[in-house]
Amino acid sequence: MDDHSRDQQHDQPAQPGRRDAMKKGASLAAAAAAAQFGFPAIVRAQADAIKLAHLTPRTGFLGQLGEYGFKAASLAVDEVNAAGGLLGHKVELIAEDSVNPQTAVTKAQKLIERDKVVAIIGEINSASALAIGEQVARYKTTPFFNTGANSDALRGKNCNRLMFHVEGGNTMYTKTIGTWQKAENKIKGARWYMLTADYAFGHDLFRVSTKFLKENGGELLNNDMVPTNTQDYSAYILKIRQAKPDLVYINLAGVDQTTFLKQYKEYNLPYPLAGGVMDTIPFWGAGIDSISGHWQSLWYHGLEVPAAQAFTRRFSDKFGFPPDNQAWGDYVGVRIMAQSIADTRTTDAARIVEYLEKGASFDILKARKGSFRAWDHSLLQEMYVVKVKDKARMKDKWDIFDLVRPVPGANESLELIQPTREENACTMA
Repeated sequence: MDDHSRDQQHDQPAQPGRRDAMKKGASLAAAAAAAQFGFPAIVRAQADAIKLAHLTPRTGFLGQLGEYGFKAASLAVDEVNAAGGLLGHKVELIAEDSVNPQTAVTKAQKLIERDKVVAIIGEINSASALAIGEQVARYKTTPFFNTGANSDALRGKNCNRLMFHVEGGNTMYTKTIGTWQKAENKIKGARWYMLTADYAFGHDLFRVSTKFLKENGGELLNNDMVPTNTQDYSAYILKIRQAKPDLVYINLAGVDQTTFLKQYKEYNLPYPLAGGVMDTIPFWGAGIDSISGHWQSLWYHGLEVPAAQAFTRRFSDKFGFPPDNQAWGDYVGVRIMAQSIADTRTTDAARIVEYLEKGASFDILKARKGSFRAWDHSLLQEMYVVKVKDKARMKDKWDIFDLVRPVPGANESLELIQPTREENACTMA
């Protein structure tokens, strides 16, 4: 494995003599961030660090998303340490490139057995997330916070007590944009053409999206399964042109979204676009001239919530560009684990799981706090319908969306977009 694929961050444990210097050096922004999450003041410094793992793809077609996630996780750990660490210890982040499901298994075993991490945070690929979930269930010592994998199966037939989901599932994404589509009368009688990523995430999203479409009176004209890292979409686009659909619905991820959006724009077809998921980075990569329409978003840096705006400023000041939704997920994942340790005053996995299952709530940089459902560990949270912004109104190249509405609405239950037990049954291992 190349060195750049094995990035690890090994901070030295805080020594007792450094406590005052570390406190004095903490920035006001970091202190404010810590106060926001209610961390207690450090009483004494100890030599042994509390180790968190960040395991996610840093290369391949999801690599760019993983890099944003790594930056955000690093920022979160820096802020926790600037505020005094946890339980008298410094927090150390050990980061690994998961690459693929097979490598994810090996890396997870190494992180648990050799590095003795107290939690694994990250992942984007649903197959790799399943592999990591199986490992934490086997060891029973290390909770896994999934921050980027969407497959409903992870929260359903493959659920387990040690796996929690900061990322929204495919049903959540589908119901978020579907709520708006139904209100705008864009489903009943409509003829859709789908393109779907040919791996676990795409298969699951196609199942969920098709079910929603048909239940609400729409018709599926065709679905093409697309290999990941496809470079030429011309054959698919020509089929779309021949089919003349009312809507083109893409179930793609990562750089595949970017590639398709750019090439679809070149054909100048009149058929509007929507999709099963939307990640900000691939849309930034496509550019404002290649994107259009309404989409669903788990989080967006333009959200007018004070905590979200403060996070965006800190991230932008450090890295020179705003955070995307993946950065949000990894940042929040670290903060949730940190709050769990602080509140329970332990790193014991069983105690952490019990705390989370009892309904602990977290500031997740949205208007409403989030908490995990006890029966499937899905994070109850709002999502958003966004509209591609008029180019003339953009403040900068990252300012690509207007927020249309949160889903669920302020007075609606957060269960509205979640799968029901009947839709996605989970029996905890």
